[in-house]
Amino acid sequence: MVPIQKITVSIDFGNEELQVGELIQQGRSIFFKYYTGFIQSGIEISPFHLPLGDKIFEAPAQPFEGLFGVFYDSLPDGWGRLLLDRTLTAKGMLLQDVTALQRLAYVGLKGMGALTYRPQIETSAQEIMQVELDAISKEMNAVLQGSSSSIIDELYEMGGSSGGARPKILVGYNPKTDHLIHGVDSLPESYEHWLIKFPSSNDRQDIAQIEYAYHKMAVAAGISMADCRLFSSASDHKFFGTKRFDREGDGRFHLHSAAAMLNDNFRYSNMDYGNLMDAAFRLERNVSGLEKVLRIAAFNVFSHNRDDHSKNISYLMDSKGNWQLAPAYDLTYSNSSHGMHSTAIANESANPTRRHLRELASEFGMRNAAPIVEQVADAVSQWKFFAKDAGVSKESTELIDKRIQKQIL
Repeated sequence: MVPIQKITVSIDFGNEELQVGELIQQGRSIFFKYYTGFIQSGIEISPFHLPLGDKIFEAPAQPFEGLFGVFYDSLPDGWGRLLLDRTLTAKGMLLQDVTALQRLAYVGLKGMGALTYRPQIETSAQEIMQVELDAISKEMNAVLQGSSSSIIDELYEMGGSSGGARPKILVGYNPKTDHLIHGVDSLPESYEHWLIKFPSSNDRQDIAQIEYAYHKMAVAAGISMADCRLFSSASDHKFFGTKRFDREGDGRFHLHSAAAMLNDNFRYSNMDYGNLMDAAFRLERNVSGLEKVLRIAAFNVFSHNRDDHSKNISYLMDSKGNWQLAPAYDLTYSNSSHGMHSTAIANESANPTRRHLRELASEFGMRNAAPIVEQVADAVSQWKFFAKDAGVSKESTELIDKRIQKQIL
């Protein structure tokens, strides 16, 4: 592959594509400069660490592999990165020779959010294809186990731009006919952009039902989430799906994770929910941003979701430059690798309680925190009801209930 030294960054909200600026690689360093026309638009794609201005920015070597956080958000991680690496290796490329700009070229126009990159490298021709969940699951398992897959390019097209550790695909879903397709960004009439997750090798067999029960529980707790549902395969296996909140028809929203927005290395994070609340308030310019983050913090404490790192919360920007906290996602029962919350609550990660939630709220002068916390606690206390409704196994229900009861006390 010929090395890519320059990438043109654009932003496409669905009606027109605006050129944002240029990424240029010189040696091991990557530089970025906004185009004058985009500066005049007044739209801030990353207001804290890449503010609009007529200067040349140099990306720090860490924590985003020599990229700026806002563009690193476009790169797949976890499953998506595994697929891209397998795709590149299958083409005879050495991964150590693949640069960050080349990876952005593979993302091209297909990334999450609204940012696009040119030149783009196509991996395969796009065509509308029907989704067979059982067949895809079988191929995903082969990839996870280190075996080759006969449809690695197709798997990459379906989910290579997504983040997170669990395998997933991006599809078009028609709620009127229950039909799934993939292969095009501009969907036929009545189809919506959805994401469907598949279990990883170390997940519980009913992981999809568990996450769906958590979704229902979170909504009852007053947390904003995109529509979610369980998809059934021909063999009656269940898969968790959620409607994409970075798409609305053919329209797009700019998506920026808290990790990249706040320059946080989410794998070795020192982040506190207070940082997330501060960012939400500064972006939304409204106390409602504080309340949204407090609800998520309380939910994660009470429901034992400890993999609550800074890539699992994001902010959305519309075509007018207005920011808001994105709908919550990846809310499910989980343990972190170190056994503590990935994001601290009032500086407490090991065993946060109501007291730490009160301290968190007090930092921001929130007088309405108590009823918010209690509403969340009440919803989580009904775990068994949501679990039964979602079809969670008895074993998983009891295991999670023991954890929840300890957290709510």
